[in-house]
Amino acid sequence: MVEAAIVPALADPIVPELTVPGEDQAEIKGSHDSPEKENLLNPGATKFPEVIETTQLTYYERYRVYQDYILGDTKPSEVKDFIAEYLEKVLEPYGWQALWSNDMFEVLVEVTDVETSSHKAVVKLSEPFLYESEAYPLDAEAMESFLEAKKHLVPLQELYVVSDESGEFDQTALAIEHLRFFFLHIWRSWDEDDEDDFDYFVRCCEPRLKLYYDILEDRVPADLVAEYNRLLSQCEETYKEFVKVRENISGSDSASESELNNVSMVEGVQLCEQLEKLKYKLRVMETPFYRYVLCQDGYGFPAKQAKGLRPSGENVIHVVSNSVTITLLQSLLREKLNPDCVTQEHVLEFHSDPLLAVNACFEGDVVVICPGHYYVNGYFSIADSIQVEGYGLPDDIVLEKEGKGDAFVACTASCLKISNLKFIQHGATEGILCVRKGQAVLENCVFQCDTTGVVLRTSAKLHMKNCDLYGAKGAGLEIYPSSTCELFGNDIHHCKEGIRIKNFMEELYDVPKITMMNNLIHNHEDYGITLAKFAIHIPKKKIPFAIAAQTGDTEQKENPQNNVNENNSELNSDFCEMQNVPPLLIECSSSKCEQAVVLNPSDAAECDEVITNELISTSATKRKQSRSRLNETLDAGVIDDIMSQEMFLSIVSNHFKKNGKGSFGIVYS
Repeated sequence: MVEAAIVPALADPIVPELTVPGEDQAEIKGSHDSPEKENLLNPGATKFPEVIETTQLTYYERYRVYQDYILGDTKPSEVKDFIAEYLEKVLEPYGWQALWSNDMFEVLVEVTDVETSSHKAVVKLSEPFLYESEAYPLDAEAMESFLEAKKHLVPLQELYVVSDESGEFDQTALAIEHLRFFFLHIWRSWDEDDEDDFDYFVRCCEPRLKLYYDILEDRVPADLVAEYNRLLSQCEETYKEFVKVRENISGSDSASESELNNVSMVEGVQLCEQLEKLKYKLRVMETPFYRYVLCQDGYGFPAKQAKGLRPSGENVIHVVSNSVTITLLQSLLREKLNPDCVTQEHVLEFHSDPLLAVNACFEGDVVVICPGHYYVNGYFSIADSIQVEGYGLPDDIVLEKEGKGDAFVACTASCLKISNLKFIQHGATEGILCVRKGQAVLENCVFQCDTTGVVLRTSAKLHMKNCDLYGAKGAGLEIYPSSTCELFGNDIHHCKEGIRIKNFMEELYDVPKITMMNNLIHNHEDYGITLAKFAIHIPKKKIPFAIAAQTGDTEQKENPQNNVNENNSELNSDFCEMQNVPPLLIECSSSKCEQAVVLNPSDAAECDEVITNELISTSATKRKQSRSRLNETLDAGVIDDIMSQEMFLSIVSNHFKKNGKGSFGIVYS
């Protein structure tokens, strides 16, 4: 029996308030029922007794138990022994009922003993006999024979403790839940083969537990989850093959089998190398920081492949509507499907879900979405050049994303056109629309964002016209190097910052090419346009900064040294002289290392010209670093080169209003 002194000592930190299905108790927040538990609690015709609910545990509750009471600082080879010691302390050894549930059947049993070393329990059938199985119908006698063949030993992981009014077995149920969760979601069959040179909890348990809850709470994109599961299955299969080869080599000692052993040895080495590569990829995805990078950059999982032209050669017009009425069909035939717009060779297909319609498209297809509010469970991954348009005004055709996690629209098509639609996103980890490669044309669309708005990746192209974008907690539009962005008549407002231009790694990427005309950029928390760059290396001696603002403080110019010291080298003056300063790298947060251009929003032409001049001045900074003095006059060749690298191909008649920190700012990081 468990000593009375042990249970109270462990109960406070380990046991949260358990809930028994059917009782009026508050559920533990932050988790969901597991799939196997859903099947367990719906046993069909057989009326099983209720089991103690243990699946709704938070990340922190599981974390504390594994760290403080089960694993501690154990090594991989010691894990199973530490778990056995934990079970020895907390499990009631006999006298409790449980539902034995596996892939074949469910049956009510009574536990008569526990073998913690093997993680098994000795059981007998309960009275009355309660059993259910669709594939294996057995009576009490047959089930008894089956138990005798197993020596009445069943895995603890397959037992679900029946609820008891006294609460005597609550801790037993919770301990079995920790055991079951560990071997289902944390432990890998190859962990025991790892070297004992690291803490198992820190290296394996903690990141895998965090990954499980990130997936559970929709903080990981679906494609990344699918790729992780694919790699995990591949790694398990490779490990099984490796173990089989290893056993064959160790089990054959005769000289006649030496040649076969040599072949097996080569195969074993190849499998071992393949296994290590797969394990490395899994560890990268399990590490929170690298997983965040994968989520942001779209790496780590294969991009959706384009289907190309339909095998039959025909093009299809997909009509999406909650319900197709005669009036709607007549309007479509008159305005959208008339001979001036389509040909007789086009085929019509009708859908009620826009996601299914887009997924059914081949190259050259058209999706027409009729007025309505559509809730999209998933996200649009578009690899073929298609056209998606709303039939009506954007506010009447709303696509709202259900759940959290992915970008709402991910584009890798050579040319995608989207028009007359409103997109709404909630609880996202990626932007509302991401152009990973190829080109996207957006016209007359509304984007109600959550995290980042529209993201234009390296070397991709975006043409955005007459769109309304707002609500992003980051940048409304994020532009990466080597991309091409054309903005005409857009309203970008009420975001953290309006447009963020990433100008970095000039050795590898060209500056983005941007055209802006008649855009309204207003009511952002920070800047209307932000240029993100790396920190600048400043040589010693007198160094006038080459980044000149349009307005400045006279007192700061007269005593620039004090200004730099007091503001931690904040770049907020027109002209800074720093004497007797050794070479250093200005490393500062974006909140401090900024240069704002104060503009008059009433004069759009002046605003555009100032921003262009500011960017040209900034792009010269890198070349000026190689000179002993930054204030030397640049020769005509360098100036021509700078002008050829000018970021804005055209910037005309844009309006910047009510932006918290100004219309334009340079942020060094």
